[in-house]
Amino acid sequence: MKTLPSQCPICGSEVVVTRFQCDRCDVTIEGRFAVSRFARLSDEQLRFVETFIRCEGKISRMEAELDLSYPTIRARLHEVIRALGYEPGKEEGAAGPSLSPAERRRILEDLDQGRITAEQAMKLLNRREE
Repeated sequence: MKTLPSQCPICGSEVVVTRFQCDRCDVTIEGRFAVSRFARLSDEQLRFVETFIRCEGKISRMEAELDLSYPTIRARLHEVIRALGYEPGKEEGAAGPSLSPAERRRILEDLDQGRITAEQAMKLLNRREE
């Protein structure tokens, strides 16, 4: 089965799922559905997360299982954290996830089209980046 892309292959914007269908009973549900943050991860990053969970977050166990050094595992962990929309080292709950490039572009397009004011755009841009 194919995995759902998180970004449009043409313009890079965030993908919105609008339809689900059950092949068994032929029920179709349409609407606008949020895509999981984990859909942003590559297959390699998902395997890393699975290993991290299986090793109960113990980097020493991951070093042995993956035959990688501590700095390499930390670098990959930070890569996954960023792909999920967070910044490594920031306090939990302080500001929430950072804006994705697609979200930032959408806010700037709304400003350019006059759908929001400059003040509203600044609030939206700063709200998740602090």
